[in-house]
Amino acid sequence: MTVRDNLAIIRENIEAACQRVGRNPADIRIVAVTKYVSVERAREALEAGITDLGENRDDGLLKKYEALGAEPTWHFIGTLQSRKVKNIIDKVDYIHSLDRMSLAKEIEKRATKRVKCFVQVNVSGEATKHGLAKEEVIPFIQQLQDFSHIEVIGLMTMAPYTDDESILRTCFRQLKLLQENVQALHIPNAPCMELSMGMSNDYVIAIEEGATFIRLGTSLVGKEF
Repeated sequence: MTVRDNLAIIRENIEAACQRVGRNPADIRIVAVTKYVSVERAREALEAGITDLGENRDDGLLKKYEALGAEPTWHFIGTLQSRKVKNIIDKVDYIHSLDRMSLAKEIEKRATKRVKCFVQVNVSGEATKHGLAKEEVIPFIQQLQDFSHIEVIGLMTMAPYTDDESILRTCFRQLKLLQENVQALHIPNAPCMELSMGMSNDYVIAIEEGATFIRLGTSLVGKEF
C-alpha cells in the first residue's frame, strides 16, 4: 500500500479513537518513523501530507536530512549517546529521549536554540527499556531549570509489546498522571503539555489515554530493510 493509503486508514482510526473519548483529532501529531525505509519512502510520506519525520540513529537522520533538508520537522526518537549530540543538534526540532543528566549537559552545551525535549520514562520497569523510573522524573526535571536551551515539553514512554490491553492502558495512564503532576509544578522551562506515546501496534489505545504525539513506522511507511 502507498503511504497515502496507510495514512487515510490511520486518520480514520485516530478520528474514531478521539470520538470515543471526546478529543479533537487535530490535537494528535503523527511522527513518521523512517528508520527502516529509504529516502524515497520518506519523501513519499512528505508528499502524502506528513510533516514530521523521526529517526532512531544519528547516521540515519543525517542521511535523510542530506536528501530532504529542513522541509520536514525532524524528531530524534531513539537512545541518544552524548557524543553524538553534536552531529544532530542543529538539525532536529524535537528530542524524545532525554533520560540522563550527562545528555542534558551536552544538549545545553551544543545547542544554539531552545530544543523541545521529551523526558523518557520507563513506566513498565522493563530492564530492556531506557528511561527514568517514575519517581526519578520530577527531581530530574527540577534539575534542568537553569538549562536555557532545554524545554521539557512533555514525557515519552514505550509500552510493553503485548496484546494485553489492560497492561497498555495502565502504562499510558501512569505516564499521563505523571505528566499532570509535572504540569502542576509550573516549572518555567517545563510546561510538559505533551505525551509522546503509542506506536503502530498500540497508538489507538495511547490516543484514548491522552497521547498527543504518536510514533508510527510499519503501519504508516512500512519496512523496507
